[in-house]
Amino acid sequence: SNKPPQSSSSGSSPTTEKPPVGGDNKPSNKPPQSSSTGSSPTIEKSPVGGDNKPGNKPPQSSSDLSPTIEKPTVGGDNKPGNKPPQSSSSGSSNNDRPNKPSSSSSSSGSSLSSPARQALNVLSSVSKTIDENLFLYETPMGKWLPSTIYQHDGLDKGLRVMNSQGVAGMRFYLGESDGYEHGLVNIAAFLAQSMKETIKYNACDENNWDLVGGGYPLSNACGQLGQSYQDYSCPEGEEHMECEVDPDMEIVAVTHAKWYGAPAPYFCMPKKNKDDFTGKWNHGKTCNLGWVDPPKVCDVYDGQKAGGFDNDEPGANRNGRTDVEGCCWWGRGVIQTTGICNFGKLNYYLGARAKREGRPTPYGEIDFCKDPEAICSSKKFDELKWLAGMFYWIESVQGYDVGGWNYMDELRSFVDGGLKDRKFIDAVSGIVNRGCHNPPCGTGAVDGGPERYNNFVKVLSAFKLVESKGTVSSGTSISGGGGSRACGADHHDAVKRCGIPCLTNLDCSDGNYCWAGVVCGDK
Repeated sequence: SNKPPQSSSSGSSPTTEKPPVGGDNKPSNKPPQSSSTGSSPTIEKSPVGGDNKPGNKPPQSSSDLSPTIEKPTVGGDNKPGNKPPQSSSSGSSNNDRPNKPSSSSSSSGSSLSSPARQALNVLSSVSKTIDENLFLYETPMGKWLPSTIYQHDGLDKGLRVMNSQGVAGMRFYLGESDGYEHGLVNIAAFLAQSMKETIKYNACDENNWDLVGGGYPLSNACGQLGQSYQDYSCPEGEEHMECEVDPDMEIVAVTHAKWYGAPAPYFCMPKKNKDDFTGKWNHGKTCNLGWVDPPKVCDVYDGQKAGGFDNDEPGANRNGRTDVEGCCWWGRGVIQTTGICNFGKLNYYLGARAKREGRPTPYGEIDFCKDPEAICSSKKFDELKWLAGMFYWIESVQGYDVGGWNYMDELRSFVDGGLKDRKFIDAVSGIVNRGCHNPPCGTGAVDGGPERYNNFVKVLSAFKLVESKGTVSSGTSISGGGGSRACGADHHDAVKRCGIPCLTNLDCSDGNYCWAGVVCGDK
């Protein structure tokens, strides 16, 4: 009863899909309404999406992990000329030294098994393909570029820690006596979801996308679509793990959307008095006025083209919040981790609390309760943005066993059956996006099902487990069934045109995507 709603809104092609629970950022469009879930996972994620304007492309987050950001002045006694606190998270000082390769990260737990080492060796052998062809994000101009946030090195470090050490006796599965191929497919399923949830937006922090009353409330940091992240407590028996809400905490997000007029990064800060308030972000505001005296420029964040803060009056989010005090628990990481319970669990098993209480961890210097932004801001431990998502995966996907559908059993059946049944990845997408293996399950169809499937095929192909072909619009074959890759606005368009081959989205012109399973003449 205390879990955030899953995303709603579905699509069947990259050009029409909305990101999870996103909405158009055009003033005339209303965002999708929230919906409750029947069986939401323990480790929750928060959406980062929302269509941007112009060109109907999804909003992008900053590629610079330490932007120059001015926090907005808020209402009450704050005068318009006051400068806000500078961008920084208020916790550990762990962000100044790069971490060494993964061997050091795995030293705190059990050694890797032979299948796990084999699986990681496969990833290492195709690391360039992963970085240049899989982990791509779409720019506001429709170009696809390698992510500046997610790379193979961080993935490798995270997998080593979460397989060799794990959390609460659970480990990220990389194969056992049944062979390393099963572990590779588990990684592929994880990456297929991650590429859809955050990598395609180059985002670590949750974006401000919930349009309310023609603007984007700054208090969306407290929760979007009527949610309240700081109230997502742990269930009975796990309350001792959750973080305490600190009203004095001050944090500024390090990534944010980059479309024309996009809102500034999230921030949290205490109220200066009982009448203090925050307003909204006006995405239509003109801020580059070089001809006035004195000239005005867009200076809230690097690369800003338009938009600005409007703190003339309180701007309430859908939950009625008009401040950001204690609102530091927005989504972070590759599969957005949200709320005081989830960050508390990370701290309990992997962070400073684990170290204080004698549990082995390589991240004892990081207090995820005092500095949740470390997931996105840490340069020393760049794998943290992966770890948060892997924690969710271990607990809520690998541990999924509902209505006769057991993830680990289905994974083994899929691999042992020759990687042919598409129903496996469709069910996994349902678990991640809707909280069940057989959506709609009360919350609607899976958002971006075909895209998640295509991601899965791309990763399996990169791992050399299947050929670069599959069937998207009909049939159930992944490793067989004929077809090739071609560019098109959607799968039907690619089939219709059937003359522009591709390997990745980078090979296609603006507005088109690389679709698998294209059979010429199959209208």
